[in-house]
Amino acid sequence: MKYFKFSIAVTLIGLICAFFWGGPMGVLIAAILSVMEVSLSFDNAVVNASVLKTMDEKWRKRFLLWGIMIAVFGMRLLFPVLIVAMATGHSLLNVAVMALDNPILYAQQLEKAHVSIAAFGGMFLLLVFLSFVLDDNKEIHWIQILESGLSKLGKLESIEVVTALLVLMTAQTFVHEHERLTVLLSGLFGVVLFVLVGSFSSLFEEQGIENMLESGVKNAGAMSFIYLEILDASFSLDGVVGAFAITTDVVIIMIGLAIGAMFVRSLTVFLVEKGTLDQYIFLEHGAHYAIGALALLMFASIVTPVPEIVTGFVGLAFIGLSLISSILNKRRELA
Repeated sequence: MKYFKFSIAVTLIGLICAFFWGGPMGVLIAAILSVMEVSLSFDNAVVNASVLKTMDEKWRKRFLLWGIMIAVFGMRLLFPVLIVAMATGHSLLNVAVMALDNPILYAQQLEKAHVSIAAFGGMFLLLVFLSFVLDDNKEIHWIQILESGLSKLGKLESIEVVTALLVLMTAQTFVHEHERLTVLLSGLFGVVLFVLVGSFSSLFEEQGIENMLESGVKNAGAMSFIYLEILDASFSLDGVVGAFAITTDVVIIMIGLAIGAMFVRSLTVFLVEKGTLDQYIFLEHGAHYAIGALALLMFASIVTPVPEIVTGFVGLAFIGLSLISSILNKRRELA
């Protein structure tokens, strides 16, 4: 319970605010959105935990405290406003006013930016998946035949980037001609961001190991923190757009997604401190397969609408199967 006490507090405060803003219906919608956020982001929590377990205690606390502020106000509120501002040419202030005074128009403008959102988020998440399955140092394989072959393929330099770019080039052929440049540029930005964060993180980690300098350790923790926030951003982008299918009230959306985001943060810390990933060895694999599926679904959503329930079901299916496999594997080891 101690891992979720802040989440419970945020839930109570959030639902009280939702009641004063939108009455009983506001509370109901906020609760639905929070449950949706948790169900869609469970795989995010597992992957976050795999990164967080390599960070020191100080950065874990910063991820939980600072990260939630960035996740709620940055990615669930300010970032969609920024996207609409860039897409329409309006100022941030005008878009913010639009979100509060004319949420229907704001939702329409945000939907128009869906192509950019899906291409950027899809490429970043695809690289997260590929960097995992193409890791030639990975010793534990869930789907042995597939993963052992991909792990050998990972010996090729930058093969994950090449593969992701091939997917991007293929995906852009399925969209309208006037949207192809947008898909390419947004997708390339996702690639550049992933490579930069990974490169800086590796650099700082090497400095910390070789020189044992405190500054090196701090820098490594900082880059891991940035990586986790970008990963969370990629997960949240599609969820923010999908939330408008339930309500156009941006305040209720922010409250509902904030509650969900807080539980995902708490779940991440719980998985790390309880050593769940070490006990259920295939859980991390299932989460990455869910991320790979989500990336492909984001690309598919550029061409045709993909219901949120499909995204959530696919993710939970991979997590569930990997959990079952982990339990069966533990029983075989103990037998």
